[in-house]
Amino acid sequence: MATETLDRRASHIRGLMVTSIATLAGIAGGLVTTAIATGPQDTMGIAVLGAFVIGQFPLLQLVGIETESLSAKDYLYIAFMTFSLWYVTWAILLTTETTF
Repeated sequence: MATETLDRRASHIRGLMVTSIATLAGIAGGLVTTAIATGPQDTMGIAVLGAFVIGQFPLLQLVGIETESLSAKDYLYIAFMTFSLWYVTWAILLTTETTF
């Protein structure tokens, strides 16, 4: 019983860490895209998004999450969460005409 509780807690903390890092990376990616892209047609934004998605995996290892144990579903989740927050952040900043 105690082992199951520890396993559930560890799994929950792992999920929180992965989600937190993915969402923060998406927001940071949106901010960086706003800073370096010239407008919504600039394809540099996609390169920034890709860099932030790929850059998360060493960060996950650094915080103690075994990336070898991630499944295809986990990789898709990380990419989708990063893309979603990147898109929303960049769209808001483009709409408000924010510049850095």
